[in-house]
Amino acid sequence: MFRLALHSVSYAGVWAGQAKLSLFEFIDKAGELGFDAVMLMAKRPHLSVLDTSRTQQTEIKQRLQDHGLKVACLAGYTDFTLGSERPDIPTREMQILYVRELAKLASELQCPLIRVFTGYSTANVSYDQQWSWCVESLRDCARQAADFGVTIGVQNHHDNAVHHEALLDLVREIDHPQCQVMFDAWAPALHGCDPTVGVRELAPHIVHTTVADYVRRPRFKYLPQLVNYATEPDSIRAVPMGEGFIDYAAFFKALRSTGYTGYVAYEMCSMLRGGGSLENLDRCAIQFREYMRRLTLEDMPSLGSRF
Repeated sequence: MFRLALHSVSYAGVWAGQAKLSLFEFIDKAGELGFDAVMLMAKRPHLSVLDTSRTQQTEIKQRLQDHGLKVACLAGYTDFTLGSERPDIPTREMQILYVRELAKLASELQCPLIRVFTGYSTANVSYDQQWSWCVESLRDCARQAADFGVTIGVQNHHDNAVHHEALLDLVREIDHPQCQVMFDAWAPALHGCDPTVGVRELAPHIVHTTVADYVRRPRFKYLPQLVNYATEPDSIRAVPMGEGFIDYAAFFKALRSTGYTGYVAYEMCSMLRGGGSLENLDRCAIQFREYMRRLTLEDMPSLGSRF
């Protein structure tokens, strides 16, 4: 049986037309919708290290306690290849300090995990140099987080080490117990890879997963000189859980077979079918819970009464 978390980015107003709740309003919402935990976006307008005072930390903990919620993860935002055009600016050091501040905050909120990214590809620096920057920076982040008993989890979203084999190489090279993996099905599914293969190979390192479902929408560019169309990359649109092309039933079955005990967090962080109204966001969050409930009942009927 999986423990379910709701990612606060889902109600942060970060995409056009998306309803926006404050951090406290979001915590109330997650409690009302029956989630076990929250994943908190660690930047404005939610849990910013610039804004979260000791008093606010106490208020957050009380609000969480009122709803019986845990903090599954703080969602940090890093890019360790950023700033390559200005090497005189210590961009990576700034980000490592940000992660250290998140680790302090996570410890205060009794949160065991911080989500981080590697880096986006940059054309003016070699692949090997970008890899080294990510390894060195993430190792430093792990050391900083360890001081507070917190683990960082590398999510497979940014360009560097996005394939599961490269991600495994990365965490092995970092070689720090406080640096693990947050493996999502979305990226490998878009690559045309089988996410379950990644689950099996990364199993000893997976500490968290965040899910969202998507459909592909073909795109074309009109060429008037040919009176024809050229094929463009598909656009990807988020849809309610279970209505997209990602085989989550197989993904969760593979996770369960490895003995995974972490949270499954749901996010709505891009344009969503049905729009960004509060009603549609709530509807999709509830559908995620129901999808996971049905999956549990189908796959593990003996646990159905305890879900």
